[in-house]
Amino acid sequence: MDIGATFHVVAVPSDLDAEPVRSFRSFTGDLNRLADWIIGLGITTVAMESTGIYWVPLFEILEARGLDVVLVNARDAKNVPGRKSDVNDAQWIQQLHSYGLLRASFRPEAAIVALRAYLRHRERMLEYAASHVQHMQKALMQMNLQLHHVVSDITGVTGMKILRAIVAGERDPDVLAAHRDVRCKASIATIREALTGNYRPEHVFALRQAIELYDTYQNKLLVCDAEIERSVRALPKDGEGLPPAPTPRSRKTQKNEPSFEIREVLHALLGVDLTQIHGLGPYSALRIVAECGTDMTRWPTSKHFTSWLTLAPGSKISGGKVLSSRTRSSTNRAATLLRLAAVSVGRTSTALGAFFRRLAVRTGKAKAVTATARKIAVLFYNTLRHGAAYVDPGENYYEARYRQRTIENLRRRASALGFVLVEGMPAGAS
Repeated sequence: MDIGATFHVVAVPSDLDAEPVRSFRSFTGDLNRLADWIIGLGITTVAMESTGIYWVPLFEILEARGLDVVLVNARDAKNVPGRKSDVNDAQWIQQLHSYGLLRASFRPEAAIVALRAYLRHRERMLEYAASHVQHMQKALMQMNLQLHHVVSDITGVTGMKILRAIVAGERDPDVLAAHRDVRCKASIATIREALTGNYRPEHVFALRQAIELYDTYQNKLLVCDAEIERSVRALPKDGEGLPPAPTPRSRKTQKNEPSFEIREVLHALLGVDLTQIHGLGPYSALRIVAECGTDMTRWPTSKHFTSWLTLAPGSKISGGKVLSSRTRSSTNRAATLLRLAAVSVGRTSTALGAFFRRLAVRTGKAKAVTATARKIAVLFYNTLRHGAAYVDPGENYYEARYRQRTIENLRRRASALGFVLVEGMPAGAS
């Protein structure tokens, strides 16, 4: 099947129908007629390109009819011989599929797909809300109110109290500064100086609307969180009858996390605690699970898993010579989350953090992020697949192992050159 926005071209083996190539519009009735036609021919498996999001309705209809639908990356089905057209595309895909030359793209089970859709929608709403925070900052700058320079987060307790007071008509800096929360690091005097400005009506109007839109998205996020929690709790659980989750590494909650207790819900779902892996918080673990699913048997080994994530080195070899080992570019969302986890773990006093920092010095931060993300992905895979509990050996353990490896390498090089490496000799001694 060649997928389009307004119509789809379908090609079947020429010996099954007198008209083996047909076009169907993308309306639901036409998609059902398409399914009736190919099922009536006795076809059991279908291949289609993943064109935008146009494939989703047809994929879901065919899957609901019991067909084995292979979603193909366009990269694997390109280079159509002859003059390119929709008909040639469909016939070429059908020919490749009949020879078994097309690989199916990964798509988790329906329940995980629904959870993934909710979480991706939540991320978009967070982006929309963030744009209105920028609108608030712009209105404040136009009024020369330096609140966002003295308060780390204007959407925190102190910031929102002051902003709501401003749009309610309060202009006295002393009264506005009195809204300071006790946890705010800026003093009342500093906040008072920052709130002396030019309160022009048009800028206050823009600030008011930005706050209202921000509040709207916050309310919608609460509704979305309820749907996410319902979806997670409805998934088949592997953690029934297991002991409670281990003590969390950190009790600090991250900003913009869902409003329910993610860690306990994930532990009941998976039977393991992914948050024991450094760099993975409850929310990031939930998002990665939503992208990868809970069934790690889809990938035979952790190497297959990291290759799917495009975190493993490439293997472009010709004539026995390695032409390139760089990782492929990809928009894999799980890989992006693991890269973010690698950046955060690089600031910790852990074995992973020591690995990141040493590699960053030697090869640069970009490669260190990829390599550390791959290590976290392997830990994630082994935890879900084999139930392996992660215990951080510590920064000192990694440094000791690194020192031992370096000494062994030096000893081998010295032996190859006819020298003997002696430990503990002071500098300058003969």
